[in-house]
Amino acid sequence: MKKTHIIGLILIAVAIGIIMITTGDASTYVGFDEAEQIAQNDPAQKVHVVGTLKKDAAGKIVGLNYNPALDANRLEFLVQDSLGRENQVIYAAPKPQDFEKSEKIVLVGSMHSDKVFYCDKILLKCPSKYQEGKISADSSASVAAKN
Repeated sequence: MKKTHIIGLILIAVAIGIIMITTGDASTYVGFDEAEQIAQNDPAQKVHVVGTLKKDAAGKIVGLNYNPALDANRLEFLVQDSLGRENQVIYAAPKPQDFEKSEKIVLVGSMHSDKVFYCDKILLKCPSKYQEGKISADSSASVAAKN
C-alpha cells in the first residue's frame, strides 16, 4: 500500500470520528415533560425547549426574578412550552438584551431533579422591527417634491 493511501484512510477515519462526536452532542426540540424524562435517564444531556414567556395582562413577565445588584448572573422566569406546560427556568448568566420583547424563546439546557429547567443558552425570537407596508407612488412623489 502506498503512503498516500494510508494517509487518505487516516484522514477518512478522523473525519468519521469528528462526525460521530458532533452528532452525539446534538440535542432535540422537546417539551418540559420530555426534558424531565430525558433528565431521569441522562442528567447531563442537553435539550432545546421552545416556548413563550408567561406574561400578565399588562405585558409584564410573570415570575421574573432578576436583581443585577445582588447577582447579575442569575435570571429566573416562567416559560410555557409549545405543549402548554409552564415551568420555572434558571439562567446563570446576565439577562439578554430585549428579553422582555421576545415573542418566542428557545432554551438550551437540562431539567434537574428539583423540576427546574437550568438553561445554558437562550435564543430569542423578537418581533420584527420592520413593519410590512406598501409604499405608494403618491407618498414617494410628495417626499421628492418637498426635497
